[in-house]
Amino acid sequence: MVTPYVTGSVVRRAIVESLRKLDPRVQVRNPVMFVVFIGSLFTTVIGIGALFGNFQSEGSPAFILSVAAWLWLTVLFANFAEAVAEGRGKAQAATLRSMRRRVHAKKLLNDKPGDYHTVEAGSLERGDLVLVEAGDVIPADGEIVQGVASVNESAVTGESAPVLREAGGDFSSVTGGTQVLSDRIVVRVTSKEGEGFLDRMIAMVEGAKRGRTPNEIALSILLAMMTLMFLLATATLAPFSQFAVDAAGEGSVVTLTILIALLVCLIPTTIGGLLSAIGIAGMDRMVRANVIATSGRAVEAAGDVDVLLLDKTGTITLGDRQAFAFLPAPGVTEQELADAAQLASLSDETPEGRSIVVLAKQKFQLRGRDLAGTIHRFHKFSAHTRMSGVDLEGRCLRKGAADAIRRFIQEQGGAWPGKISESVEKIARTGATPIVVADGRKVLGVLELRDIVKGGIRERFAELRQMGIKTIMVTGDNRLTAAAIAAEAGVDDFLAEATPEKKLELIRKNQAEGRLVAMCGDGTNDAPALAQADVAVVMNTGTQAAKEAGNMIDLDSNPTKLIEVVDVGKQMLVTRGALTTFSIANDISKYFAIIPAAFAATYPALDALNIMRLETPQSAMLSAVIFNALVIPMLVPLALRGVKTRATSAALLLRRNLSIYGLGGILAPFVGIKLIDLFLAALGAA
Repeated sequence: MVTPYVTGSVVRRAIVESLRKLDPRVQVRNPVMFVVFIGSLFTTVIGIGALFGNFQSEGSPAFILSVAAWLWLTVLFANFAEAVAEGRGKAQAATLRSMRRRVHAKKLLNDKPGDYHTVEAGSLERGDLVLVEAGDVIPADGEIVQGVASVNESAVTGESAPVLREAGGDFSSVTGGTQVLSDRIVVRVTSKEGEGFLDRMIAMVEGAKRGRTPNEIALSILLAMMTLMFLLATATLAPFSQFAVDAAGEGSVVTLTILIALLVCLIPTTIGGLLSAIGIAGMDRMVRANVIATSGRAVEAAGDVDVLLLDKTGTITLGDRQAFAFLPAPGVTEQELADAAQLASLSDETPEGRSIVVLAKQKFQLRGRDLAGTIHRFHKFSAHTRMSGVDLEGRCLRKGAADAIRRFIQEQGGAWPGKISESVEKIARTGATPIVVADGRKVLGVLELRDIVKGGIRERFAELRQMGIKTIMVTGDNRLTAAAIAAEAGVDDFLAEATPEKKLELIRKNQAEGRLVAMCGDGTNDAPALAQADVAVVMNTGTQAAKEAGNMIDLDSNPTKLIEVVDVGKQMLVTRGALTTFSIANDISKYFAIIPAAFAATYPALDALNIMRLETPQSAMLSAVIFNALVIPMLVPLALRGVKTRATSAALLLRRNLSIYGLGGILAPFVGIKLIDLFLAALGAA
């Protein structure tokens, strides 16, 4: 059963693992399949006994052993589904485990970076300080307390480009097993051996610590109750059959083999065999999205999310402000303003600076000038001056915040035009950023910088709205700016001038109203809100405090991944619901094949209910058992891949599942059992 998600080696290992899972201690964890397992044992014993002349009332040995063989295959197919799902995780874990090698650490004896001794990484304790230099492997998870370095995290994130990590701020966290490429850093260890991020990843993707989710537990209980109900009902059929034969004086009592086959076909074996695989596959899909969930509960909660808290910068917007328009002062042409702005931005390597150069080129074909042969002096941007620019050929070109340029103009003895103040206020009201450009004492105009809303994000929010999910933008901007960007992006609501306290209050308010809340974050100031949220996605670049507060870690550090996380969670719930619907509908159809066949010997009149016109009672029962076994491996790819979700409400989704998987589950047995019956008749086995 090879799918695009499953390799041949995974399938081969799963076949071997399916046999190992025949251990009764493993089977007893799944009540539905445990009943099938016990039934397989009984029919096997009866069949072997029939070969030696015992249990003659049970029927021919060939029929009994055929039923037993297909019951064993039913158990093996269920084991195979679970083993394939686990196998994919183990294959990924093997790749991660290959990263683990004996690493030596330079443990500092005091606060001096040069005073250290070399120890095994496994001997490190929390709080130890280690020196990591260029070329060294970081020995354990930790936080940088001194220095800045370029780190290769490709083994963890899959991204080949190195990342910058530095002490302080939200980019101080480092992961054991990654490699420092340049400079050197001092790291404070935050995890012991076996408790690091890499160890947790391996455990998660292997499924070794995958606790069952609340919905999965509830469904397991429901399936167990249904199995018990059918077990009791089937057990009472034997005495009723005996009574009917004694009263009529003809016919024969229903056999134990028939009763076992009847029970197996009527209990929800399809979803019972696939339930564990669906849960493991949900975790696996999260891993394939480069998100490590600390529990299956978090994945499931993602599918039930009602409210999404999304950070503005980097999630809704590109995060880098881009030059959008030139608004010249009175008496200045737009091209003159563009030319001065471009010259003042030649040394500005920020995305904003580069976008000014590009916009001037696009609008007026102004190309960046080579100032190598000209006497000039660049002024870098600083937090103190809040402006940058260049001095050349007697000109003092500056660009920066309105108040900073106004102060510069006044120092030069110039006047501040009232028209410029109007332009600055107008730009600010639209949610953009005004940058004023001056040449000495003369104001040339205003640049409009916009934090561009990502393409397609508005449509994405519309889809979430159709699914009943409310989106809330969280930003530190003022209300005017926040309102403008929220309107452009199409979010349902926004939280402006957000503080940790305000975020926490917003989450608690929504939870008090019965909603499940998801949010993403990376800083220590996000930790309280992350701990409170039902689904908390933490960036891998985030601080240790944030990682400990969250229940998912995004290895790509992509804030928009929160939307994908919700999709994966919803897909897992939809898949489980669809296959449960199919399984129950499947059982309803099998009644029409099994009941007349099971009691034809006791009640010959029941042959009138043989609406499928099956050849004989034995072929009807065997066909139903075979179909019941084959449907499990046929649905394994769907369980692993997941049912496609649509942007629609839960009610519409339920109706869609009932129409497709409910109707399909009813029709499939009629077609499948009839075809198998014809095949058996052609072989002369009927």
